[in-house]
This record gives sequence, structure tokens and C-alpha cells, in this order.
Amino acid sequence: MFTRRHPFLFFLIIMTTSLTFMFLGFVVLISFGSKMIDTQFAQKHAASDGNIGIVEINGIILSSKDIIQDIKTFSDEKNIKAIILRIDSPGGGIGPSQEIYREIMKTKKNKKIITSMGSVAASGGYYIASATDGIIANPGTLTGSIGVIMEYVNLMEIAKKIGISPIVIKSGEFKDMGSPLRELKESEKLIFQDLVNELHLQFVSDAAKARNIDVQTMATLADGRVYTGQKALKLKLIDRLGNLDDAVQWAGEIAHIQGELKPVYPKEDKMAFIKKFADTLLKDINISGTVTDNLRYIIN
Repeated sequence: MFTRRHPFLFFLIIMTTSLTFMFLGFVVLISFGSKMIDTQFAQKHAASDGNIGIVEINGIILSSKDIIQDIKTFSDEKNIKAIILRIDSPGGGIGPSQEIYREIMKTKKNKKIITSMGSVAASGGYYIASATDGIIANPGTLTGSIGVIMEYVNLMEIAKKIGISPIVIKSGEFKDMGSPLRELKESEKLIFQDLVNELHLQFVSDAAKARNIDVQTMATLADGRVYTGQKALKLKLIDRLGNLDDAVQWAGEIAHIQGELKPVYPKEDKMAFIKKFADTLLKDINISGTVTDNLRYIIN
């Protein structure tokens, strides 16, 4: 009787119930899979047996939390004598890159930490690498790209075509600058340019300080261009050419590790995949008209 009177509602109930059970099953499967991974990890790389910790930084750098936690974990582990950052990233957010940079600067006071660059370690990836005790890259690694870019999307013409007229009530003249529904004023462009210049100077100064390179020399190299690992070596942006295995050997040398070198990775987070999936669903859905919501200022 219910299905005849409310067929659509009945369908929604069935679909909701089905999806709920599917999601719960998925969570159980991921959890079970993670336990298997953890067991295999424990058998192959027990943290208590390792002496070189490897922290991976992959993809666009949007958050520093997990990376800093991995660095701290290895820093606190007595058996870990050196840390390798394995960077394969084109860059990312200024804030997260700076937070990781600061953590490295603190960590290397007590423990050797070097960078091994993968296929690309540019922009924010290089910002982070510059803080370590040494950088090793492949001859064909793409690095550099030292600079800052700020961009936003202008939807004004599209809004006109579909009949959208923005109504703005603001507390200050520049509160809505960067709105995608109007042109950017010249005075606003100057403000944004000053901001980019300031952030760029922070990048150049930090990299120069960490690499022990004159600020003016670093500024000359920091025009946004990308360098190969081979070129970066000549410019003293990196220290050696080699792969991850070479980085392990180097870390063992500078940390004066006796005997077998045993690199280990951080323990896998059981809920990491689900967290990333949820973050992906919730990310970038804000469409308000303020500069904070619509501008992306990134090291890239």
C-alpha cells in the first residue's frame, strides 16, 4: 500500500539504505585492507629495526599536518639516525610549505635530514627541500620554479548571459576585491601585486638562508623558470645527482651510521583514504565573492 501511494519516497528509502550498507561495507573493507598492509609493513619494516626514516611528499602541497607528523615521529624515534624527504611535487600552498620548512629547520638541529627529488620537486617542493641538510636529484628532475602566482576566475560575462546581477554590501572598500562577478580595479591589482612581491621575497629569503646562498644571487635565479637537476647542480640549488638509493647511502654517511642501512616509511594511516575521499568531496565548493574564497595564491 505504501509503495503505491508514495513510490518515489519508497525508492529514496531503498536507495539510501542500500548506499548506507555499501558505504559501511566499503569502510570495513578499507579497514581490513589497512590491517593487512600494516601487518606486512611491520614484517618488512619494523620502526624499531630501521635507522633511516623516509617521508614522502607527493602531489600538490595543500596541507602540512601529515608531513609534519611523519617528520616528528622519526625525529623522536631514537633508532632513526637520519631522515630523507622523498619529494615528488610541483608545489602548492604557501602556508603549508612554510610550515614544513620551519619544522625541518627545527628538526635538523638534532637529526640529519636530506631531500631526494623524484621526477619533479619545484616551487613549494623546492621551498621545502631548501631547508634540509642536502639535496640530491636525478639529472632530469624538474626543480626550481621559485616564485609566487596569484590567480582568480572571472565569471562576469557568464553571469551577464544568464542574468545574474551581484548585490554587494561590504564593510570596507577592498573587502570584495577579487570577486569573480566584476572587473578588478587598477588599485586592487597594485595591492595584489604588493602581496605577491612580499610572498616572493619570503620564499627567496628563506631559500637563500637555508642554502647559504646570497639573497641577490637567489633572487636572480628565482624568476619562475624550471631547471633540470643537472642545471640545478651547476647553480648550487642542489648538492648531488642520484636516486633514492643514493640518498640512503648519503644519509648513512652524514649520520655516521655503522652497519646495515635500513630505510623505513611511516606507518600507514588506516583512515587516510577515507579522509582524502571526504576532503575531495568537500573541497572547493565555496562560491562566495570575496578574495579569500576565490583567489588562489600558491607557490607554483
